[in-house]
Amino acid sequence: MRLILLGPPGAGKGTQAQRLIQKHGIPQLSTGDMLRAAVALGTPIGKRAQGLMDAGQLVPDEVVIGIVADRIEEPDAKKGFVLDGFPRTVAQAEALDAMLAEKGLKLDCVIEFKVDEDKLVSRIERRAAETEAAGLPVRKDDNPEVFRRRLEEFRHLTAAVAPYYEAQGVLKSIDGMQPVDDVTTAIEAIIG
Repeated sequence: MRLILLGPPGAGKGTQAQRLIQKHGIPQLSTGDMLRAAVALGTPIGKRAQGLMDAGQLVPDEVVIGIVADRIEEPDAKKGFVLDGFPRTVAQAEALDAMLAEKGLKLDCVIEFKVDEDKLVSRIERRAAETEAAGLPVRKDDNPEVFRRRLEEFRHLTAAVAPYYEAQGVLKSIDGMQPVDDVTTAIEAIIG
């Protein structure tokens, strides 16, 4: 089972990815985590990424795809994987598809979390206020201004990925504003 969870920040993709991991025994592939691991291990791609990051440059798509390609060769990913937060652009989606095709693999499903962005912003604002009221530091991602910028970036870059996968017939949409257990049930109905 090779899945992508697609949707804006705060839509619940990470929570659902964890549930899929537990139920199906497949890993969640976080490109950020994989990049850090490749750098720490000193793999050829990790060394290239480190050089780019040290120079203050973004890691290009081909390096990220290379890291994903290496990671899906590991034993725990043989039964499949969940990608959450990647691909972020149509170019990355095309590169991912090409890499998978070279390995004789393809995606089984892309699940898009449909959400009400105004309600998401309200949820983040409420969570930030509750955290501050408790005297705790607000997570960077829970800062309403940071969250709004991330939503705008999603709309600008990543929203185009859904129509790309829809054209391939692998996109399924769910209501990401439902209670967490209902979202899990909807995902299981799609992949079951």
